Amino acid sequence: MGSLSKGVGKVEVTLRWDPSPMGEPPHDLDIIAATYAADDPYGSPVYVVHFDSRSPDGTITLNRDSRTGQGFGFDEVMTLELDRLAPAYARVVVGMAIQQGGGRKTFGDIPNTGFRIREGYTVLAESDFADVSASTAASVAEFTRDASGSWDFRPAVRGFDVDPDSFAGAMGGSLA
Repeated sequence: MGSLSKGVGKVEVTLRWDPSPMGEPPHDLDIIAATYAADDPYGSPVYVVHFDSRSPDGTITLNRDSRTGQGFGFDEVMTLELDRLAPAYARVVVGMAIQQGGGRKTFGDIPNTGFRIREGYTVLAESDFADVSASTAASVAEFTRDASGSWDFRPAVRGFDVDPDSFAGAMGGSLA
């Protein structure tokens, strides 16, 4: 008998933070999503979506990319259409990273940081990075495809002390 659960379909990941004080380098945080192959779900990512980009098939899109944190509400928004992702992919890991161009900054150095993950109006996860305040990057979610083809969500907040480029390659391997 089949499962009645449809799994996770279309997800919105949002990130917020306050701008830096006048005269200081801007705080620039980014949402990053890494997609992994079904035949190697804990290997290297097949592709990474970040910094004003989208996946090759258009299923993962960075809709809003802020370099300063100015504005109301959430500063960055990424949409993941997992229900449209090809069967060749079985895992997607989402994280957040702080650009380090203006000197080393951690989540604890930047006021009012936070993220939210929701499917429609249902909040799947929400946090303020307090548990990883000494980190420069953090994984926040893992989505895996089960044998029936449905996507499951697992909150996965884990801090890293790496630059954004290194983080993109490291964030998925740590959740195995």
